[in-house]
Parts: sequence; C-alpha cells; structure tokens
Amino acid sequence: MSQPVVHITNLILKYHHKPVLQDLNWIINPGENWLLRGTSGSGKTSLAKAIAGLVPFQGTLSMHFDEQSKLPAVAHYVANWFQFTDLEGQSNFYYQQRYNKQATETTATVKAELEDYGKKHQLQFSDAEKLVAALGFSELLHSTLIQLSSGEHKKLQLVRALWLRPQLLIIDQPYNGLDKLSRHHLNTLLEEISAAGTQLILISNDRELPPSIHRFAEIKDGQLYEIAADKHVSHLDETVNRPIPSFLNETPAISGDSVIKMVDVNISYGDKKVLKNINWEVKAGEKWLLQGHNGSGKSTLLSLITGDHPQAYANNFYLFGNKRGSGESIWDIKKRMGLISPELHWYFDASATVRQTILSGFFDSSGLFCEPDYTKKTQADELISYLGLDEYKDVLVNQLPLGKQRLALLGRTIVKNPELLILDEPCQGLDQQQTQYFNRLVDELCKNGTTLIYVGHFESQLPACIEKRILLENGEVKSVENILESVSQ
Repeated sequence: MSQPVVHITNLILKYHHKPVLQDLNWIINPGENWLLRGTSGSGKTSLAKAIAGLVPFQGTLSMHFDEQSKLPAVAHYVANWFQFTDLEGQSNFYYQQRYNKQATETTATVKAELEDYGKKHQLQFSDAEKLVAALGFSELLHSTLIQLSSGEHKKLQLVRALWLRPQLLIIDQPYNGLDKLSRHHLNTLLEEISAAGTQLILISNDRELPPSIHRFAEIKDGQLYEIAADKHVSHLDETVNRPIPSFLNETPAISGDSVIKMVDVNISYGDKKVLKNINWEVKAGEKWLLQGHNGSGKSTLLSLITGDHPQAYANNFYLFGNKRGSGESIWDIKKRMGLISPELHWYFDASATVRQTILSGFFDSSGLFCEPDYTKKTQADELISYLGLDEYKDVLVNQLPLGKQRLALLGRTIVKNPELLILDEPCQGLDQQQTQYFNRLVDELCKNGTTLIYVGHFESQLPACIEKRILLENGEVKSVENILESVSQ
C-alpha cells in the first residue's frame, strides 16, 4: 500500500500564542481531493500553512510525494488574498494610491509579475497565457498590480498556482471576489489539473465545487472531523437575534431626495475606457445591488461615489444633492457614508486595535489619531458587544483571524449610522454564521431609511432588504431593474 501524501499526528498549533489546533490528526492518501471548512478562527488557514511549511507547529507532519511524477514535489499554498510590493520592495500602500499615476508607475504590471514568476519556476509563459485567457484576465496583462480589484488579484493568484501545477495545491477561499462565470471557469481548470495529477485542498464554506472534490472535513474545537459527502454543506445554527444597538435605530440625517446622480459619466485611463456614459440615480432610502463580471467597472464606479477618484470632477456627477467640484471637501463627502471593501481592508492601519478600528469610523481615518468623546466610546463598545468581539477589543486587528478582522471593519463602517452605506463584498472572510448575522444587521439598519449600495456575487450572501439592481458590463450599464426574485449573477 502506498504511503499517505500527508500524514499528521497530534499536531498542536498556536496563533499569536493562543492555542488553535490541539492534537489534530489527518491522513491524505494519493488521489484524494479535500474540502476543508470551519467557522472563522477555527484554524483552517493555520493548518494549511503548516502543511505548506510556512508556520511552526508541534507534533508530526510528514509528506510523501510521488518521485515518478513530473509535477513539482511541493505543497503550494495560495493565500486568501494577494500581498504584493512595489518595484522597490515596499508594501506600505494607502487606499487612494491606486488612483495616483505615480504609484502605478512604481508597481509591476500583471505581465511583468507573471514573467518574473515563470523565470523563478522555469515555466513557459505560453502556458500562463492560456490560463489568463480561460479566467478572462487577458485585457489586464498591462495593468499594474495596484490597479487590480480584489477579484482580479484572486485571478492572478490562481493563474500562478495553476501554472505551477504542484503535486499538492492548497487554495484558501478560491472563489472570493470571483463572478459566477469566473467561478465556473475556475472549477473547470481545477478539474483539469486534478486529472493531470495535482491533489487539491480547498478551504471554503461555499457550495460551488469542482466534481473532483470527494472528501470533506471540518475543523471544530481544534480537531479535524471527516464529513460524509452528502453532509458537507453546513447547516446554520439558530443565532440569537439580539436587538441592534439603540443608537443605530435612529434615522440617519438625510440630505435630500437624491443621494447619487450620474449623467453621462465617463472614466478613461489613456485610450482605455473604463466607464462609458453611465446614467444612474440613487434616491434616499433605496437599497441597490451593484453587480457585473470582474473588470466590468464596479470598483471604479464606487471610487467616484466615495470621493477617491480624481476624475469625478471632470464629470456631471452629484452626491447628496451637490455637484462634485462645487466646493465640498472629500471629508464632507465621507462623513455621510460608511464604506467597506476588500481594498480598504488591505490598506487599513495594521497597528490599530479592534476598539480603535471601530472608533476610527467616526473620523473616516485609517486608524485612530484623536481622542473620541464619551458618547463615541460608549457607542463603539455597544457595537463591539453586538458583533461578539468583546474579548478581542484590545487586540491588534492584524492579530485576529480574517473573519474577525472583517467584522471589526464592518463595525467601523456602520458605527456613525451613516446616510449611505457602501458594502463592497462585505462578507468576504466571514463564515456562514457571521454572514447571516451581519446581513440581518444590514436589514435592520435599512428599515430606518439608510441608503444602501451592496456589491456581491453570491446569492446566499445578500441581505433581504435589497430592492433594485444595476448591472455593469464592459463599463456600461447593461440593465437597471427592480428585484422581485433572487438574483443569480
């Protein structure tokens, strides 16, 4: 009988000195492809990094690769998101920097990044081009890394991993940020490399999986449990439906009937047109779903609304009843809205605690740089309790599991009870329980007159309050509709 590819015995692993995995055992035999799931903070990512040799642990973990295989004898780990540096090796980016021309000149292009990766691993670039085309990524080869959206960063990670074709491929949240068509294409590519000999471990709570995934496991209380094939879709426990903090029950200040109005808005980078003749009006209290394939222009459209894109001034564009460029500052705009996005998460101040992170939402800053008054502190503490983060309130955000980091940033987004909420893929990194809990909170907030723009690709991760949808395609408005049935985009 052949040896297991991975044999783990009594593995003990700590995350920032806190025990996460305790005496965990797992055997992965040749030919097995696994789905690994569990709640946020259960230790999925830590286990994956241990298998890939990226973090220390106690216990026994042995690897046995096929010496006859032509595939690289490695366990390759693809992280939840792509962390990159500029051409000088620096990674201290800030949120608005991707719209700064100088910043785009100091970060590598997608093509240069892939060429460098190919040289490092002695790969043929023509093979990468096939993967780039299969994931609908070809038009972005000459874009710089800092200009990419979260879904586009995920595609770059996936192209590199699929190009390498290791004997064991571990992908953390493979579908984050990907539209429905891209998820379908990814599953096709995963099937192809599995048939060619690559074994897979996917860390995901999503239901869309390649057919080759046939073993299922869950981490719970530091242990790994195998799950039957027909039981791998988790069932949500009943959550305690606590009332939201009283200060969030107040109707937010409303500036007028129209919150956003765009008239023939166009955005271009050189000869490339990113947004084309956008006409859209969002009235006070409306709840919108913004959708479109990766690269359709969603991130650029949102950057106009948040005041981060400089080309807003060159367009016929109104926010809260005022034409952009009529004298209001970016801070006048931001004080009326709350924003969460994968990009804001990437660039947020890593030295802030959970409490400081949530308090910073009152000041629209990346971190806390002034002393809040008693009322603000009290409201932040109420929200921390509501989100179940009491035991972490004095912990640095970057020391928390990804799901709890995102909860802290979601708290930051809503703490000032803003007139406009912009939630761009807000549930990335949350487990199903946290997603359900947060969307209930969004529904409650929107009962009080909050205006909502929600970006989401997964039908199962949408709040019930959404009533309208705008769909972008290649930078243009493809459709605007009332939502009467669940969307499937």
